Amino acid sequence: MKLDVIKLDGGKAGSVELDEELFGLEPRADILHRVVRWQRNKAQAGTHKVKTRSEVNYSTKKIYRQKGTGGARHGSRKAPIFRKGGIYKGPTPRSHAHDLPKKFRKLGLMHALSAKAKEGAIVVIDAAESDGKTAALAKQVKNLGWKRALIIDGADVNEGFLQASRNIEGLDILPSMGANVYDILKRDTLVLTKAGVEALEARLK
Repeated sequence: MKLDVIKLDGGKAGSVELDEELFGLEPRADILHRVVRWQRNKAQAGTHKVKTRSEVNYSTKKIYRQKGTGGARHGSRKAPIFRKGGIYKGPTPRSHAHDLPKKFRKLGLMHALSAKAKEGAIVVIDAAESDGKTAALAKQVKNLGWKRALIIDGADVNEGFLQASRNIEGLDILPSMGANVYDILKRDTLVLTKAGVEALEARLK
């Protein structure tokens, strides 16, 4: 798969050949769904918590006499059936993460790249470099028509570009090791630098 390489100012900078094994697969929704679900579950905080019977603050004195009331026999106001009593089997802090084999995660990333390639939503740029000025970069992004774009660079991200992109809505940049299925799929445009293409191919081979 051959794509033109452009510069941030819109000029041409040659072309690049994308590996068909990574960018030419037929995307499978079931694989993408499983990997995204794994990502989102792993990111979930899991800090939900309710107070159990042993944690609510009430007197331990028997609330009324055992016999002669004509009602049920109770010994504690902490019982779950009372208002403000302890909650029975409520949520407690836990991890929502589950296992997913490394080979499957790798396959999911390949299918995400292929999905963007099939949509025609991949752009290859020469390099993601900037002098750190947000206004100048924002103008270039607007001229290129990127509204919700993810830029994947090589092993390292240019500090000036990172600084300039922080306040631009809808623009994110990641090093190649940070490339993931969820971030790729939720953006309209996937922008790869030449270094990013090489790093991804080396990572997924």
